Amino acid sequence: MTTGSAQLTAANFRSGINPDWCPGCGDFGVLNSLQRACAELGLQPHQILTVSGIGCSSNLPGYINAYGAHTLHGRSLAVATGAKLANHDLTDVATRGDGDGYGIGGNHFTHTARRNIDITYIVMNNQIYGLTTGQISPTSRLGMKTKSTPFGNVETPLNPLTQAIMNGATYVARAYSGDIRHTTALIRGAIEHKGFALVDVFSPCVTFNLDNSHDFFKQRVSKLEEQGHDPRDWKAACERAMEWGDTINIGLFFQGDDIETLGQREPVLEKGGPIAHRDLAVTDEQREKIVRRMM
Repeated sequence: MTTGSAQLTAANFRSGINPDWCPGCGDFGVLNSLQRACAELGLQPHQILTVSGIGCSSNLPGYINAYGAHTLHGRSLAVATGAKLANHDLTDVATRGDGDGYGIGGNHFTHTARRNIDITYIVMNNQIYGLTTGQISPTSRLGMKTKSTPFGNVETPLNPLTQAIMNGATYVARAYSGDIRHTTALIRGAIEHKGFALVDVFSPCVTFNLDNSHDFFKQRVSKLEEQGHDPRDWKAACERAMEWGDTINIGLFFQGDDIETLGQREPVLEKGGPIAHRDLAVTDEQREKIVRRMM
C-alpha cells in the first residue's frame, strides 16, 4: 500500500499520551501491534480512524496518533459503519473488549458481519469485565469465580470466531497479545483485507482474571499457520475454531476474498468518491429549512 508520503515507523503512531492500563495488561501488546501494522502498510495517521466503545481497551484511540472516536457502550461498530460509508477511503479500525463487543454490542457484531462492511474489528478479549473490577463477560469460562459469580459462572461462553464465520465475516483470526510479531501480521492482514475482518486477541487482564493469565496462554496457544490449515476452507475454519483445551488455536481461521462488501454493493458509493467529500445535494434554501425544523 503506497501513500505518496514518507514512510513512518511504529513510533510515529504514538499519540504522546501514556496508556493508563495496569502493568502487564495484554492491551499494551495490541496497541503496539496495531501501530506496527499501520507503519508496515505505509499508512499515514490522517488515513486512519479508530473507533471504540467503553472499557479498559476502549481507551485505545487516545493512545494512537490517528483520528479517533471514543463512543457509546457497545456501539462502536455502528459509528464505524457510518464513518466508513461516509468516507470509504478511510482505514476504519474498531477496537473494544469482549464485554463491550460481544455483550452490549453483540447485536451490532452480528449485523456488521453479515453486511461484510470493510472494517477491521480488533477485540481485546480478556474474558472478564475489567473496568468495572471483575465480573464475568460473555467469554468467561464455565465455573469461573468472580465478583458477580462467587459460586462459579453458570453461563456457557460464546464463541466469537464461529459466530463471525457463520454470520458472514470474510476475515476471521485470533491472536495472543504476548506474541507481538504474530499479532501484527494478523492485524496487517485484516487491514489489507477487503471486507469485515475480526481479530479476536487474547489480552490477559492481570488484575481481575487470574485464570486466563499469560502463563495460561503461553502453554496452550498453537499457530494454525504451522499446522497446515487452509483458511479458505469454511467448514475446517469452524471446526478449528471450536477446539479448546490443552491446545488453543490462534492464527487465520477463515478468509474469503470473493465476497462483495456492502460498500461495493451500494450504488450511491459507486461514483463521485467518498460522500464526505462531495458537494451537498441540497440548496441553501433547503438546508435552512431543515435546520429551522430541527431547532
